Amino acid sequence: MTNKYNNVYIKNTYTIGGIYESQGPLKKYFDRLYDQNMYFGEKSFEKAEIKLLKDNISYLLKKVNFQESDIDLLISGDLENQIAASDYAARNFSIPFLGIFNACATSGEGLIIGANFVDSKRAKNCIVSTVSHNMTAEKQFRNPTEYGAPKHKTSTFTVTGSASILLSNEKSKVKIESSTIGKVIDLGITDVNHMGAVMAPAAADTIYRHLTNLKRKPEYYDLILTGDLGFYGKKILIDYMKEQYHMDLSKVYDDAGTIIYNLDKQPVLAGGSGPCCSALVGFGYYFKQMEENKIKKILYVPTGAIFSPTLTFQKESIPAIAHAIGLEVTNK
Repeated sequence: MTNKYNNVYIKNTYTIGGIYESQGPLKKYFDRLYDQNMYFGEKSFEKAEIKLLKDNISYLLKKVNFQESDIDLLISGDLENQIAASDYAARNFSIPFLGIFNACATSGEGLIIGANFVDSKRAKNCIVSTVSHNMTAEKQFRNPTEYGAPKHKTSTFTVTGSASILLSNEKSKVKIESSTIGKVIDLGITDVNHMGAVMAPAAADTIYRHLTNLKRKPEYYDLILTGDLGFYGKKILIDYMKEQYHMDLSKVYDDAGTIIYNLDKQPVLAGGSGPCCSALVGFGYYFKQMEENKIKKILYVPTGAIFSPTLTFQKESIPAIAHAIGLEVTNK
């Protein structure tokens, strides 16, 4: 499903990065850095992740000088079981709340839901948020780091951070112009250490359908940005698009997982991942580039492996999804 929108604008964003993100090439573009340790003054990693999101939403409200009563809807999701970080953060705000889950593609799902609420005039102002924390993700989806288990070179490194995007029907510099809802794609891959390979076909399917449905070539966009395919998944996507759809993305394509860190200097394996990987890159760095007219059109394509560790242990393959959101600079 591909939609076009008439009156959905990004009023502002707020981004927070953690320790590793503060050592990466984009650190100066984040609104705030929590770079002392991974606890942020809390007693557990889970509570630290809740703090990341709660603080992020609060700081965004202050940034735009809004009260909670000015927000019609809060949409958020994360990687914790029962999207606990979002649920527990949301209890601090008297705002109608929708909790969502699409793994690392959660920000895309949230933006599409929020854009439809705003475009249909059912909401005037909507906050779309997401958060991820490296340690909570390691505990839940991989071996705890205390085990010292060696990791494969194709593995990615969960980003610690939070991002919030304020959608509004009030015209501003950047608008959400279109979107394509992703399909669940499963090519039978079972390697939990190669999520780039798992998610690349889902990204390819969504990008192809978005461009085809809107009768556009890849070069319509100044940048097509996927979420967290990493170094190897990025290469797979370029090759897959050429072979499967006869489209060459190489001139306009990049991946957030390869941008957020210095891959040759930081111990992040194949690059960044997690719901906040694409959100920090897209709405910390590139949103500011759009505000300064340095880039005009972006196709934002967060990617997610929507699998259950329990089913993976039962020898199930890993499904994936990707959503596409067209961002364009307005004449304002």
